[in-house]
Amino acid sequence: MAPSIILSVLCLLLVLTCGYEQPLEEGFISGVISDKGLEYAKELLIEKGIASILMLQLPEIENSAQVPLVGNAKVVLSNITITDVQVNSSSVKTGENGIVLVVSGAIVNLSMRWRYTVSSWLIPIGISDKGTASVKVTGMQVGLTINLRNQEGSLKLSLLDYGCYVGDMSIKLDGGVSWLYQLLVDAFEGNIASAIEEGISEKIKEGIVKLDNFLESLPKNISLDKTATLNVSFVGNPVLSSSSIAIAINGLFTEKKEVLVPQGYHQKELKVSAACGGLPKMIKVSIHENVFKSASQVYFNAGKMQLIVDELPDQAILNTAEWRFIVPELYKRYPNDDMQLNISMSSPPVIQVTYQDVGATILVDITVEVLEDFEVIPVASISVEISASCAVEIVGNDIVGRLTLQEFSTYLKWSKIGKLHMLLIQSLMSSVLKTVVLPYLNFKLKRGFPLPIIDGYGFQNAIILYNHPWIAVCSDVFFLEDYYFGQQSSSAYVS
Repeated sequence: MAPSIILSVLCLLLVLTCGYEQPLEEGFISGVISDKGLEYAKELLIEKGIASILMLQLPEIENSAQVPLVGNAKVVLSNITITDVQVNSSSVKTGENGIVLVVSGAIVNLSMRWRYTVSSWLIPIGISDKGTASVKVTGMQVGLTINLRNQEGSLKLSLLDYGCYVGDMSIKLDGGVSWLYQLLVDAFEGNIASAIEEGISEKIKEGIVKLDNFLESLPKNISLDKTATLNVSFVGNPVLSSSSIAIAINGLFTEKKEVLVPQGYHQKELKVSAACGGLPKMIKVSIHENVFKSASQVYFNAGKMQLIVDELPDQAILNTAEWRFIVPELYKRYPNDDMQLNISMSSPPVIQVTYQDVGATILVDITVEVLEDFEVIPVASISVEISASCAVEIVGNDIVGRLTLQEFSTYLKWSKIGKLHMLLIQSLMSSVLKTVVLPYLNFKLKRGFPLPIIDGYGFQNAIILYNHPWIAVCSDVFFLEDYYFGQQSSSAYVS
């Protein structure tokens, strides 16, 4: 098949596939391609493959033969072009021997030009003629078998077997004499069949070479922002069952300055189920909670979990005059001064995937700071423990989240303005959390991070399933037609 089509469709299979229930060797993002997904990929491969080999021009064929009562005839066939392909049957199978793609019972129509020259002792000056002909091939079969292995975090693709076999052939001659038709059948049928078989086989070989080069060039890290990258290197060798391809990627966040994957995230014989709640989805991408934990750790270490609040819906709260009766000492020392809240997380958020949603425990230190004569003066610090739930959804090709406050508790860490009445402070903290902290975090979560998928494809009708410690994205996949024709030369991970 044509190289660009093999590149597009097989990459979709290879990057987003992980079949049946199986242990993952330190892979924290995996996937499943269902029978529905395989059927979709196969039909897309055939449809686009046919479009790519249409108008494929085969090499010129030349032959000579002795024609009774005529003499020696030299015949040349040129402009041999595939004009139409129809497929009656096709299949894609996976197993221990590799991935097998087969098209059988295909009908191929070709057009060509012919010309001949005849010379003999009776006609020393020779005679010649030219015209056109059409060829119809039935029962054509095309197949290839490929295998995959991990090579230092990339996929290495090997072509184990490939070929094309032409079945029956009929030739219709436009013009010419009767002996020419018989000559084409007797002397050229095998040549035409060989040209078709070799032409299509060569396309298969070219396509696999391009796909192998593409797979080797896939990035092992996706840059997410100035702070973090996502490790998308492949883990372990692909495992091929009778109906699926099993592949896992590392999937953890790392700081850009880091060379190695952060330590401390391990799993032993964890398994991912291919089930999608009985729904017939094409693919299933599973994400381990350690992916979110690694993100939490990276952004915390980079100092990105800090926020200065100097505006509130009730702006009067951020002035010491508002607190003169609640915290007299504050107003006494700093009368009618503005304040700000320095909010920082004291540790990375603790994230756990449950059977209903994603739970998050967030420890926050809120330091009250007075602004006096261009000086920032810390006067008290309050620790807040937040329990929140996070609903996950797919927007485009990104996984995003939204936090909902469940409960929180506060205690005074230290104070330079005397004892604080924590019950009164609690209402302020509630307002700050609901109007500032959670909206800020949700703004960040709304950006999400990209799921690994090949450019030119998108998730469609995705649903989220929770199964501790995994989040599963069950989805159909659609092919971006406009994208395909505009960006064939630059396929890569979405980032």
